[in-house]
Amino acid sequence: MTDLEPSAAVAPSSDLEECRQDFPSLNRVLGGRRLAYFDGPGGSQVPRPVIEAISRYYATCNANTHGMFMTSRESDDLLEEVRRNCAVFLNAESSETISFGANMTTLNFMLSRALGRSFQPGDEILITQLDHEANRGPWLRLRESGLRVREVRMQPDGTLDYDDFARKINERTRLVAIGWASNALGTVNDIPLIRRISREAGALLLIDAVHYAPHFGIDVREIGADFLLCSAYKFYGPHVGILYSRPNLLAQLDTDRLCTQDGVPPYRIETGTLNHAAIAGVGAAVAYLASRGTGTDLRAGVESGMAKVTQHEQRHARRLFDELANLPFIELYGPAFDSKRRAPTLSFTVEGRTPREVAGRLAERGLLVWDGDFYAARAVEILGLADRGGLVRVGMSMYTTGEEVDRLVEALRAPIWSAARQRRLTSATRSRAKPQRTQRMSLFLSPWRP
Repeated sequence: MTDLEPSAAVAPSSDLEECRQDFPSLNRVLGGRRLAYFDGPGGSQVPRPVIEAISRYYATCNANTHGMFMTSRESDDLLEEVRRNCAVFLNAESSETISFGANMTTLNFMLSRALGRSFQPGDEILITQLDHEANRGPWLRLRESGLRVREVRMQPDGTLDYDDFARKINERTRLVAIGWASNALGTVNDIPLIRRISREAGALLLIDAVHYAPHFGIDVREIGADFLLCSAYKFYGPHVGILYSRPNLLAQLDTDRLCTQDGVPPYRIETGTLNHAAIAGVGAAVAYLASRGTGTDLRAGVESGMAKVTQHEQRHARRLFDELANLPFIELYGPAFDSKRRAPTLSFTVEGRTPREVAGRLAERGLLVWDGDFYAARAVEILGLADRGGLVRVGMSMYTTGEEVDRLVEALRAPIWSAARQRRLTSATRSRAKPQRTQRMSLFLSPWRP
């Protein structure tokens, strides 16, 4: 049995909240209460099996690859084994389709340069207003080479305008680069539709699955991806970027590499010595997710484990969405949870407070949330929030509990009601002529109370 087999991590459980005992960081306390990690969209916490896999590599091996001695060969075996497990995680054809890098952004820049060499001036690339900059910036840079980069419009509700997509894709389109799920608004894009239209146009399809992979199962063969990128630190592993390339596709690209680098996939796009210890942690993260499911092999464990993660996170996210929707001083952004599929990531603003102020007040209560644009700068700009501090973002993870959701709702709700009562008693007569929204804003200007 290896460290990467599902049963090596922890016994399957029907209640994902039991997994909390596997995450040491969840025991941290502030003011007598445990920290509530709603910051998962920026990077998840890490379970013990992942920590132990990284530590074990340093303690027992820590050798470079391609040597004749035992520890070097162990490093070779480790990298190949983790490639196989990542292939299983994505249901890819083989380990030869899996490349590693420092992060998704680095891999995408390398991929954009390689693909750019195969395109001609006047060829077109289609990106979206909804995407993370890691899936916009690398392609926008290709304008310097004479390529035309167009963007699909984002609608006010945070979804893509698919009619706009259909209008803009044409016979000159060589690549569609799109995120599967928005890390800012929780939108899940219609990839089957995008795949069908892009294939009809003869364009390659690159999918940024960084925000999708932690929350839903992935089958790259079913969706017909040409390239797919994700990051292990979003699904309970360390900071390692993962690139899937359709078989034989990477071999056709002129990648940036040293003359000493192996020129065949998947190594063709990898530069220098990889972070072997972190990659060991990636394999353990896949095994850990599989351990939450059932089945006789790793793929069955991944599929059933991710289904449990999805169900668990959706339950908490839907309840939080409904609670926040009932608070008149909070404005939610992104599609509602009655849509076909939505990531368990909620973003909002609070009247009279900047996102930074809200995040700071919540942090004082041990509630860890993000504020800003989360590198989805174009989407936040389109929403008109760029000069207002962006959004407050809350994310569900497999270790999120109902009690933590209650704490968050209580922290957002309680100070408002106490301030509201005082305001109504002291300024009822002089404020009647003001618009209702202005009244709500003035109520929230009172200091938050611990």
